[in-house]
Parts: sequence; C-alpha cells; structure tokens
Amino acid sequence: MPELINAKQLRERLKEVVDTVRHGGRFTVLYRSRPAFDIVPVGGTSLDSVPLESDPLYRAGPVGASDAGDAATRHDEVLYE
Repeated sequence: MPELINAKQLRERLKEVVDTVRHGGRFTVLYRSRPAFDIVPVGGTSLDSVPLESDPLYRAGPVGASDAGDAATRHDEVLYE
C-alpha cells in the first residue's frame, strides 16, 4: 500500500521520496487533504502488476454477511470498479 504524504512533505522530502521510489516504494500525494496523484517506479509497474498476495484488501478476512443478500461477486464489483 502506498505511503500517504501531502504536497508540503513531498517538497521537503523529495530526495528521500525519489530514493524510495527507485527501490520500489510508492506514494500517494494529498493536496488539500484529498488524493491528487501517485508516485510509482518507472517501468510499467501498474496496479495490475502488483501481486494479489501483497494487496492488504485481498488478504483481509470476511467482514460479515450482506444485509441485501448480495453475492461476493457483487461486492468485488463495488470495491474494484
């Protein structure tokens, strides 16, 4: 999961952020308390190329039954689309 930083922290820590990203780290930059953009390594590393096993949501256990009777497939549609 990407580390959250705000725009001011990005300016102050730019060298550290660049070094971290060069070693595979990821950041989500907040602007006015809202996600504005992601900083990811160069080279085709998209979210699709991240192994599911490293996704904390994928590893999360069940959170309970649906009151509406929706199936797990419908829950996935809501979460991932």
